[in-house]
Amino acid sequence: MKTIRLTMAQALLKFLDNQYVSIDGKEYKFVQGIMGIFGHGNVTGIGEALEQDPGNLIFIQGKNEQGMVHAAAAYAKQKNRLSIFACTSSIGPGALNMVTAAATATVNRIPVLLLPGDHFACRQPDPVLQQIEDPSDYTIAATDAFKPVSKYWDRIVRPEQLMSALVHAMRVLTDPADTGAVTLALPQDVQCEAYDYPVEFFDKRVHYIDRRPMTQEVRERATRLILSKKKPLIIAGGGVHYSLATQELREFAETFQIPVAETQAGKSALPWNHPLNVGGIGVTGSLSANLLAKEADLIIGVGTRYSDFTTGSKALFQNPEAEFLNINISPFDAMKMNSTMVVADAKEALIALKKVMESQNYQTAYQDEIQTWKERWDQEVDRLYQIEREDGLAQTRVLGVINELIDKNAAVVCAAGSLPGDLHRLWRCEEPKTYHMEYGFSCMGYEVSGALGVKMADPDREVYALVGDGSYMMLHSELLTSIQEGYKINVLLFDNHGFQCIHNLQRAHGSEGFGNEFRYRSPETNRLTGDYISIDFAAHARSFGAKTYTAHTVEELQAALEAAKKEKVSTLIDIKVLPGTNTDGYESWWRVGVAEVSKSEKVQKAYAKMQEHVQKAREL
Repeated sequence: MKTIRLTMAQALLKFLDNQYVSIDGKEYKFVQGIMGIFGHGNVTGIGEALEQDPGNLIFIQGKNEQGMVHAAAAYAKQKNRLSIFACTSSIGPGALNMVTAAATATVNRIPVLLLPGDHFACRQPDPVLQQIEDPSDYTIAATDAFKPVSKYWDRIVRPEQLMSALVHAMRVLTDPADTGAVTLALPQDVQCEAYDYPVEFFDKRVHYIDRRPMTQEVRERATRLILSKKKPLIIAGGGVHYSLATQELREFAETFQIPVAETQAGKSALPWNHPLNVGGIGVTGSLSANLLAKEADLIIGVGTRYSDFTTGSKALFQNPEAEFLNINISPFDAMKMNSTMVVADAKEALIALKKVMESQNYQTAYQDEIQTWKERWDQEVDRLYQIEREDGLAQTRVLGVINELIDKNAAVVCAAGSLPGDLHRLWRCEEPKTYHMEYGFSCMGYEVSGALGVKMADPDREVYALVGDGSYMMLHSELLTSIQEGYKINVLLFDNHGFQCIHNLQRAHGSEGFGNEFRYRSPETNRLTGDYISIDFAAHARSFGAKTYTAHTVEELQAALEAAKKEKVSTLIDIKVLPGTNTDGYESWWRVGVAEVSKSEKVQKAYAKMQEHVQKAREL
């Protein structure tokens, strides 16, 4: 067998550079490059390999390990999981900084390959700098923290182990049902050790993503269930996008006149003005979708994992005759809500079901309900978009201005705070992939990094990160990376003086408000109840080299948005918004723990109200 002598790190890069995926006969280069921050755990291993022979892999220098993994995940999400970036870090703190982002990717079923450095496999420099020592188990390292948040984990303690590890890594990374973060822990000495690798190991490999069809028996069960129901509701999840099934969803809904509600990951599957798109579903959903969900006798989930926000903590679906039909490539997700399972590719399943249901001349029993509720909700969105306040900018008014002025094919990126709720309810998408919401983990700090990843994936599209001041303070470092790499992103920063989403949640459950606003400590109360802290976010971003603006009025915001379009460098608009001017309610409920015993009468009442809702929720 012909061999080539390479270090483990060199072999790793050579292998990754030759991985491809194929779906529907179209081939895509899978690994585009490496994002990384170097330290003593990887600089002389992977760092040397990237410097000397990167092949066609591009290296992008991250500024925060969590941030660069968020960017890589956003890139993969925007690419419908058909292309990825790997991420490398040093050992210890550098590696552990990636754990949160690894969990974010895994929860959202997004492939990312993580290559953290690890301490010496030979154990001679013992303990090495940044090594965690467990006296009871000396095999434990910082990288063990990745195990519960990875879909595949391995530690390469001999250079030849790389071969089997990489094959398993690719199996998971390209699996449409069981993908997420893959972690290969790389001891720093082993990265530099050489081995005679078989040349054929580096041949081009194509990983075929074969669409899983429905079996005849499953199709018959699903058809019988649908034909027995009169008022079904489709819930479109992220799997609609990943299956490239937006057109099939549209045709299925139109053929049988079934309303479509969208999850955060599924939003933009249909244009907002499509007559069957009834808006977001669940806790952050629209009134139209939630009322139809309460009456529906069949919920057809397409590529959704049924989070508590989607189901209203299982209290949304009130029809005692309601049943669930779940189309999902993952059996784990397909079985949720005690459903009839259709474990199949979404595109294949919709085509197959449409064909057989047409032969049965199926039609729903909806009369004017869909149109009536949709029109009422559109009027409510118009109202919220036009709210004027003499004391400042309402958040919904700001969103209305942004939605009107940015290009229709621009992508908005968000993740946490009160903005996801408002965007899910109010944002009007006209094209697929223009709404990028990380709401599986709702990870604060994702927004700026995510915008960079989306721009890397789709450089011809304008990208806007919509981020609250609290989330921006947590993680904004990849704004500098966007400037360094020439990927222009637009950061729309909603400055409302703190963590107002949780402040609202707190007060809704009996609190007077504690510890969630950016205020000075008061000498009178010894609590954070003093004046608001005034922060010039525009000045902060300007120090990075971004073009910045500040908006206190609608006119200033409109002018800033128009100016930002013309800029060639990343921009930030510091938008001063009034706290508590977000949306809420609309026939939804979210279960949170409320103190069963409290000195506060308001908390006691909130607990009693929570118990009432629990009694209405489904148990399965």
